[in-house]
Parts: sequence; structure tokens; C-alpha cells
Amino acid sequence: MRFDSNFNRELADAVAIAAAVRAKQVSAETVVRASLDRISALDSRLNCFTDLLTEQAIAEAQQIDQQIAQDETVGALAGVPFAVKNLFDVTGLKTLAGSKINQSHPPAQQDATAVAALKRAGAILVGTLNMDEYAYGFVTENSHYGATHNPHDLSRVAGGSSGGSAAAVAAGMVPLTLGSDTNGSIRVPAAFCGIFGLKPTYGRLSRAGAYLFASSLDHVGPFARSVRDIALTFDLMQGHDPRDPVCTFRPPEPCSPWLNRGIEGLRIAVADDYFARGGDPEVFAAVELVAKALGADRQITIPQAHRARAAAYVITASEGSNLHLESLKTRPQDFDPATRDRFIAGTMIPNTWYLQAQRFRRWYRDQVRQLFQQVDLILAPSTPCVAPKIGQQTMTLDGVEVLVRPNLGLYTQPLSFIGLPILSVPIQRPGELPVGVQIIAAPYNEALILRAAALLEAEGIVAAPVATPLT
Repeated sequence: MRFDSNFNRELADAVAIAAAVRAKQVSAETVVRASLDRISALDSRLNCFTDLLTEQAIAEAQQIDQQIAQDETVGALAGVPFAVKNLFDVTGLKTLAGSKINQSHPPAQQDATAVAALKRAGAILVGTLNMDEYAYGFVTENSHYGATHNPHDLSRVAGGSSGGSAAAVAAGMVPLTLGSDTNGSIRVPAAFCGIFGLKPTYGRLSRAGAYLFASSLDHVGPFARSVRDIALTFDLMQGHDPRDPVCTFRPPEPCSPWLNRGIEGLRIAVADDYFARGGDPEVFAAVELVAKALGADRQITIPQAHRARAAAYVITASEGSNLHLESLKTRPQDFDPATRDRFIAGTMIPNTWYLQAQRFRRWYRDQVRQLFQQVDLILAPSTPCVAPKIGQQTMTLDGVEVLVRPNLGLYTQPLSFIGLPILSVPIQRPGELPVGVQIIAAPYNEALILRAAALLEAEGIVAAPVATPLT
């Protein structure tokens, strides 16, 4: 996004924008209007936004400018435009969750906790973003609101289910967005769109006011184009929230101060076995590149990952279909057909399967946590391939033809299952589509992940420039 002639250069990220606004180098109103202008220019091709809050955003920016003019203290994200996946409650808007059915619901009476936290820090909400219906998908091809296009190649998907959130950041329409991740819905679109996407520890960020998909797996988290933006946004959203019973009562542990600590002493390994097969060569080359930069010269096996993926599916389908059971009975025609059919399949899963999946989950969690006695960080691909074409039904992985939609989460599902914190970092390949690498840690060790990511960013191994085809 570009500003007026007195500040005629692109600001790289939210931290830089907020610093410039506080220093009176650029007004918050100018920043917000630039963001809205870029949305107006690009969104007809990308289809990221489902609602815009133009007048409200400009009024809030003017208020921040007035506070700064009066030398009042403003927040760490003062004047920074942001947008949220349309499953977050926004006061006065209907929380669509990508559905037609939710259009009959009343508008939200208060903001989701995560949205409110960013607003308290001075960030300015400019709109809500497209997604797969009820967050059940990896492509953001929505039969009600259309497909979101990848800014790197408009013929390709942005990923999902937080596709609008990832594409809006990648195209430079806003520097920050929020999404949700059940089985990979932050990490998959972050990888496809070439930006950073954080799935925090389960229960570390409040999900209050977010329309859940499968409660025992759901996380919320940020997208951004820099590590410091991810760290600051995460820090601002931390804190116990009685509105979300799984949001643990744990004192916030800021990550931003750790970004320049380097990786000395960190034990880093590459996941082998399941995570080293089944994908295209470029995704493994990206992992190798990151591993070399971080000095990760050992491998580690995450046991029974294929069973973890299967168990994650059983739990997701069971919990998701149960949540929507009444609508499946009374309004089946109003669902996206792809979502409806998977929910109906979920209603047919025997209770014994669900219980066995939960038993396996406890065993698997304990096995993986034991691995973190040996290492601090684990590296794995974010997706098995680059972004497929919009409408593409099948793809060939490792010589086998498979369905696109269920297999984009090949490497994310087994890890979401047990609530680990994970950051997908972007590997930009000149002339090629981006890919992502997951940096994985034990619960509550987001700071270790961000230390490694900051080093990779400083060395130019990972980067998230604005997607060039649209600039």
C-alpha cells in the first residue's frame, strides 16, 4: 500500500506502519484510505472480502490521528489496518462463517475477544474475509461467496479454510489478518500464498466470539508478512479469557523480546518417515533449505502420523457434523454441497470410532511430547504441493492420483490433532509458486519458533513480499 507524496514509499509491515503513525510521518487516515483503495482496486479479482467497514474504519483512523495530535498515548498497532475471517464476531455484522444459513442470524452484539484485543492496541478493522463454509476445507472455493484467488496466480486456490485471510495479506491489501486452524486452515493458505501463518498452542489464544468447527481442535491465529508482526500480534492477543473455557489461565509470555536471541543452544531436527514422503520434490527441497540454514543435521520420527491423520478426521467430522445436525435435518439445500456431503458422512461415524480416536489421541500426544525431550524444534513441509488450480479435483502425489481437497492437509492434520504451536514460514522461489515449511515446538514454546523464524528472515531464507502479479 502506498501513501501520499510526503511519505512515498511502501511500509513493509504493521510494526513499521504503527511507528510511522506515532511519529506523525503519516496519518492513520492516510494509511487506512490507502488500504481501502487497494482493496477496491484488487478485490474484484481476488475475492477476499465479504464485508467492508469503510466509514467506520476512516472514523477510527481520524480518532487515532486526533489522539496523536494531542500527544495522547496510543497502542502498539495504532493506525494499522487489519481484517478477519468471517467466522469472528464483529459488532453489527452477521457472523457468516462462510455460510448461507448464518445470513438469517442476528448481527453480533460484541467483537470476538481476539478482534477486541487488536482494536485496543489501535489496529483498525476494515472488513471480514472469505472462507470455506463452516471452515471445512482447504481451498476457499465457496459456493455462496465464490472462490478466493491466489495473488501469485489467479488461476489457483488461495488455500483454506482461511483463504481470504491469507490472500489479503499476500496481495498487500492489509498487513495483518486473523484466521482459524482446525486441521491446517492457517498453515495451508499461508504456504500457498507465501506469507507467515501462526497456529498457536491449543488454548493459548481465546476463541470466544469465533464460530467454531470442531471445538477440541480449533485454534485462532494471525497472518502477516513479517516475523515481528506475527510476534507482536500474538503477544497482544494472549491472556486468559473466561468466555473460552479452553483458554488456559496462564500469564502472558511475550515473544517479541526473543526475536533477536538467535538459535544458539536450540536442538532442531527434520521430521522423517511420514513427513518425508508423499509430496512433490519442491516441498522437501524447501525443508532442506530451512534445515541447512538452521543447522538441523538430525532427523526424528513422529510415530504413527498416518493414524493420527485418520483419527483427526474422525474427530473433526464427528464434532463438526454434530454442531450442524439440526440444520442438516431442516435446511440441507442451503449448505455448500461439498460441505453438506462431508457433514452427512460425519453423522454416520459410529460413536465407538470417535471414542477410539480420542484414546489414540491421548497416546499420540504423549509420544510426541516425549520427542521434545530430545529436540526443541521440528521441521516439516506445510503442504504436499504448490497451490492447485481452482476447480481441480485430483492431483498426483508420489505417482498416485488422489483427491485435492482432503489431501492438502497431509502434513498439517497429524500435528493440529494434539495442539502443538506451529508457524508456517514462506519460501519464495523466483518465477515459481511459493511453498511453506512448518516450524513445530512443544506446547507454549512459540518463542522458540519465532527465534528460528527471525533468523531465517534475517538471512533471507524466508520472506513474504507483496505478490508481484498484482502490484
